[in-house]
Amino acid sequence: MAEATSLVGKLEADVEIKASAGKFHDMFAGRQGEWLKATPGKIKSCELLEGDWGKLGSVVIWNYVHDGEAAMTKKRVEAVDPEKNLIKFRVIEGDMMKDFKSFVSTIQVISKHGEPGSVVKWHMEYEKIIVDAGHPETILQLAVEISKDIDEYLLAEE
Repeated sequence: MAEATSLVGKLEADVEIKASAGKFHDMFAGRQGEWLKATPGKIKSCELLEGDWGKLGSVVIWNYVHDGEAAMTKKRVEAVDPEKNLIKFRVIEGDMMKDFKSFVSTIQVISKHGEPGSVVKWHMEYEKIIVDAGHPETILQLAVEISKDIDEYLLAEE
């Protein structure tokens, strides 16, 4: 008897960056509108619909490129902890909802002790609509690439 593939899953990735944890978190929480400049070719537009940038309950629409295709997602901020450099987003509408019942991303940035730089920890939890739906691995890869672009952007600011 073949083992059933789960519809529920988790993905994680660690991205080493040169920017400080606080600066990187600030870009994710308070400066999302600057992502267009920081991630050329990946983020096409970003619009705040409700609330304030990076605040609990705020809602943002992103237009981006995923696997070479234009895509849109609407996300709500579900948790923000500036002391832990953590922010959590839930996808509430958009192209991802064709494949997923739920998709939540948590980003935490941790300072390296005793050396410069930080580690961006991505944690994604999802539930697919059907087993063959979507490839969350490519979404995680896009997140890793965006993290590297934002790190370069922040370093160029200094």
